[in-house]
Amino acid sequence: MADGRVLLDVKNLSTHFLPDEGLIKAVDNVSFHIGEGETLGLVGESGCGKSVTALSVLRLIPTPPGRVVSGEIWLEGQNLLDLTEAQMRDIRGNRISMIFQEPMTSLNPVHRVGAQVAEAVRLHQGVGRKEAARRAVEMLDRVGIPDPDHRYWDFPFQLSGGMRQRVMIAMALSCHPRLIIADEPTTALDVTIQAQILTLMRRLKEDVGASILLITHDLGVIAETVDRVAVMYAGRIVESAGVSPLFNSPKHPYTKGRLQSVPRMDGPVAKDKLLRAIPGVVPTLLDLPPGCSFQDRCDEVFDRCRLQEPSLVDAGENHWVRCWRHG
Repeated sequence: MADGRVLLDVKNLSTHFLPDEGLIKAVDNVSFHIGEGETLGLVGESGCGKSVTALSVLRLIPTPPGRVVSGEIWLEGQNLLDLTEAQMRDIRGNRISMIFQEPMTSLNPVHRVGAQVAEAVRLHQGVGRKEAARRAVEMLDRVGIPDPDHRYWDFPFQLSGGMRQRVMIAMALSCHPRLIIADEPTTALDVTIQAQILTLMRRLKEDVGASILLITHDLGVIAETVDRVAVMYAGRIVESAGVSPLFNSPKHPYTKGRLQSVPRMDGPVAKDKLLRAIPGVVPTLLDLPPGCSFQDRCDEVFDRCRLQEPSLVDAGENHWVRCWRHG
């Protein structure tokens, strides 16, 4: 944390869905916090609950079939779950903004990109159309879009994927939010554009003094961008630590497996460091096994893992892990 103060504090959050097939615990008793000026990475594979966690913070879970069933979401002393929908509309965009993972479907294809940025400013900041347009052009320029006065009038299909993502970042930052939630902001972009987008986000975060919740499955993005990491698996956080401790001394078998499956480019690879895949598949959230949800894929499993769900425990130096080997 930049100054030691907590901006967002999520406590024991659970979000469930009830489709015809049965109960799905998409987010199950999740807790984390983000300090002022801090970037927290939420990492995990598809379907682990990352995006549902973000949508729960913004209270955008579609009801039915989903519902936040328990927990607290504190933003600067306010529990967002206690607010009315009108109060939440004032918070979305103003104090919390979200960058969605697919800008082509997030941007309205029949409206000009500049007008969409200007609309966010006009609705949340209460300024006139002319001032909103001026601010939109200014934001397009800040995110590195060339000739922003001209690009203001473009439609989304006229921009590249990287340019569309820059428009989404401009929209998210246009009202100077306290917290930015970035949901897979570099998905479907080539590695060069990914690096540019991540550099841009770091620079703009420092400029506006915001905090970031970065959601991704890419450990390379995590290593370059965040201050702390929370690893999710099957709806739960299984490990949480600073970037350096997590990469240098992972505790949970799932985190170890993820790191061992990442290619390295720093020299010859020893035989015991060859890439390996995590065996098996993620269990369905409709029918999680008793005990640890990772048990059928874990090479460190023992009897207690199959009988009792481990708690998140302190493994030392603010390194938390949900594993009986450290319990």
